[in-house]
Amino acid sequence: MSSKPCLTSLKAFESELGVQAPVGFWDPLGLARDGDVLAFQRRRSVELKHGRIAMLATMGYITPEVAGKFPGYLDPSAGLKFEDVPNGLAALSKVPGGGWAQILLYMSWCEVSRGAGSDIASGRPGDFGWYVLTSSDPEEKTKKLNAEIANGRLAMMAIIGMFYQDGLTGSAWGDWANYTDSPLRAVDFSTELGVTPPLGFWDPLGLAAAGAGKTQDPAVVVAQFKRRRAVEVQHGRVAMFACIGYIVPEYFRWPGLLSKSENLAFADIPNGLKAYSYIPLIGWTQILAFVGTIEVYNLAGVSDDSRTPGDSPLFGAFGIPGAGGISDPEKRAKSLNAELNNGRLAMMAIIGMFFQDGLTGSAWGDWENYVDSPLRAFESELGVQPPAGFWDPLGFTADGDAAAFRRRRYIELKHGRVAMFACLGYIVPEYYRWPGDLSPSLGLKFTDVPTGFAAFSKVPLSGWAQMIAFAGTVELFQYVDDPERAPGDFKNAGLLGVPNGFLRLSDEEARKKKLAAELANGRLAMMAIIGMFFQNGLTGTAWGDWAEYTASPLRAYENETGVQPPVGFWDPLGLSASGNNFDFQRRREVELKHGRVSMFATIGYIVPEYWRFPGFLCERYAAPIKFADMPNGLQAISKLPALGLFQIVLFAGLIETNVYNEQVNDEPGNYGAGFLGLRSVGIMNTGISDPEVRKKKLNAELANGRLAMMAIIGMFFQDGLTGSAWGDWSNYTDSPLRAFEGELGVQAPVGFWDPVGYTRDGNVETFKRRRETEIKHGRVAMYATIGYIVPEYFKWPGYLSPSLGLSFEDVPNGLAAISKVPGQGWSQIVAFAGYYELFVYKYNGTPGDYGWKAITSSDPETVNKKLSAELANGRLAMMAIIGMFYQDGLTGSAWGDWANYTDSPLRAVDFSTELGVTPPLGFWDP
Repeated sequence: MSSKPCLTSLKAFESELGVQAPVGFWDPLGLARDGDVLAFQRRRSVELKHGRIAMLATMGYITPEVAGKFPGYLDPSAGLKFEDVPNGLAALSKVPGGGWAQILLYMSWCEVSRGAGSDIASGRPGDFGWYVLTSSDPEEKTKKLNAEIANGRLAMMAIIGMFYQDGLTGSAWGDWANYTDSPLRAVDFSTELGVTPPLGFWDPLGLAAAGAGKTQDPAVVVAQFKRRRAVEVQHGRVAMFACIGYIVPEYFRWPGLLSKSENLAFADIPNGLKAYSYIPLIGWTQILAFVGTIEVYNLAGVSDDSRTPGDSPLFGAFGIPGAGGISDPEKRAKSLNAELNNGRLAMMAIIGMFFQDGLTGSAWGDWENYVDSPLRAFESELGVQPPAGFWDPLGFTADGDAAAFRRRRYIELKHGRVAMFACLGYIVPEYYRWPGDLSPSLGLKFTDVPTGFAAFSKVPLSGWAQMIAFAGTVELFQYVDDPERAPGDFKNAGLLGVPNGFLRLSDEEARKKKLAAELANGRLAMMAIIGMFFQNGLTGTAWGDWAEYTASPLRAYENETGVQPPVGFWDPLGLSASGNNFDFQRRREVELKHGRVSMFATIGYIVPEYWRFPGFLCERYAAPIKFADMPNGLQAISKLPALGLFQIVLFAGLIETNVYNEQVNDEPGNYGAGFLGLRSVGIMNTGISDPEVRKKKLNAELANGRLAMMAIIGMFFQDGLTGSAWGDWSNYTDSPLRAFEGELGVQAPVGFWDPVGYTRDGNVETFKRRRETEIKHGRVAMYATIGYIVPEYFKWPGYLSPSLGLSFEDVPNGLAAISKVPGQGWSQIVAFAGYYELFVYKYNGTPGDYGWKAITSSDPETVNKKLSAELANGRLAMMAIIGMFYQDGLTGSAWGDWANYTDSPLRAVDFSTELGVTPPLGFWDP
């Protein structure tokens, strides 16, 4: 036997440890990447060891916090007690040198005591002879070992997380109060109930936001917050009791009678929603009376400002009437916080329990009871496996015919088996071939037969006859369907359908599992072999060497018009699909013509908005038409007289038959007619004689034409929707994007757009206040942007500060100016801004309107348009000034001179001569 490591393919390792639903065999770390069984087992052994250590380490974090620490001394000679050793990473500094030596010796003994690699040698990674997880039942044993590896993986993730939070907070349990540098710590809401790590103050329900149209009085807002928080606490308490009420009856019920008069025992009440129908009327009365009493007296504590929401004077822990309270304020706040969080979780949980109870008719959501579920799989059918369940992409069950389904399913299995063998037949000969002769009579050796399609021509006729006879025999006498057996489970075939195969599975459950796995692998193999056929047929080689695919329509036609970087030859319209060079050139010529017409059409949409010919378009027509009378865009079609349409068609026909009639140099689009195809109107030339320059110009024209075709279609679209050549948004009354037209800042094409969530709370006053702030910020940003630009061209003459001898020209532009402004200058800036904020920019109900009418008009529509433009420009300026700050900070220059940004990770050594540097991107390193 060869000492060479045994290799296996990456197809499902169904029998390997750790293969569990719904993922199946999942190898994110690439343990099986090299296909080496020994390497796989070694890595699996290491994974198991790490998982076991991680589970123990996780327990080592948890146990000292919950169960306490050992009594006595860890190191009597050093006087070090167990209780002196802190939990977590802080313990590392407390362990004495002798302790570290013991730890290392123990680990080494564990590692080598059974013999290094003994588990791998036995073929059982992780099996070192100490059987904690074992069972006489092989299925149960496998299940436990699978659970161990899954738990180990989880523990490895968990211990890394524990190390992370310990390192950040200095505490084994990540006390948030110790993480003072956290970027998540915001305004100090630490006195509010419910502020707990890791989220801090989190208000997903908007309890702290005033409602639309309600007062903004802080006292009222606080009172509303406390009332809502008290209600949340109450709901949480009810939900916690409700969750317990779902769980406890599954394990314990009170003995005796619930209602003696009704002779109703506690054991007679079902769990969950069904219990409603069993409770007598007097029971419901008692429940409502009890709840009402609790509610009336509990809410009495809401108005007490000295107590936190949910802490009622008449109720103790968990709101239990008359129960003892917690006198320590800090401990009480901590307990109420924990209760609030648990209550939130319980509210989510009880809704889920109601949902599953209602669907399944069982308090614990037994799936077997959910007979109406559309997700119920055909569990007894072959191929039903997690996570997909019953999935029928080919519609095998579309006709509902069980017999047809069965026939199609076993055909699918047969095809899958053939495809798996075919895939192996493509792969194996690349690495190994049989020695000797395939056909001694013909002198044909196995090594003479190529892999893939090329083998067809090498197989002799007698070989084909043998293949057909073999396949026919298997089909007629081996693969005979038995209605008593599952599809694909043939009596005369063994594992993988091997005729008369000696490997058979007597266990029904194991056989079903294997057949399901085989079906899944067969589906994959059918996809794979089709791909192999495809690349083999195109490239002429079994492994698809692209260099050999000379006939590919995707191969760049480097000499053809339109082939430009970075795309190269790109044929989205399928111009070269036929492979006919004449058809390609004809279609390319048509594309060029359409591009030229589209460029003229795009210009025809734009120019009339700024200039029109003077005089008449048609003076002698029944109703004379001036150029100025013709609307722009699609509406012009209805205004054009019949004679005009005739002239257009005639002109296009003359161009098509007399100008675009003969190609020069066999180049599509080159008619020797000069610039833009113009021949004899005084502004043309006879063409470009230099072939390289001409090709470049035609390439540019083709690219521009493609862009123009897209542009003109967009113009037609907006014109048709809005009735205006330039898509006047106000005319598109049916648009689903039209919203809040009366609000400032609503402009085409976006309409009402609220990326910052100004309107999230629905409060009009809050919206206006935020809009006012946005306008102020926009105005400041516009001035700031101008302040960056103007000093590059002009600075005031004279002195900024005569006393300091500081002239305006001494102050650099951008962020560097901050260090040059004297203290008095900063005082003046702050005073000026404060004066405007306090006395000039006084809110009067209209955002941004402070009585200084720089942007005004007697026409309200014009005023609104100008104010909207200001808002849009302000938004742009806010983005611009941030960009300017960014480039200034990086480059040390107000205008971001790239040469100064020497530390840029995007700066590269001059790779301009390197392979792959092509326009328009040049050297691009995303």
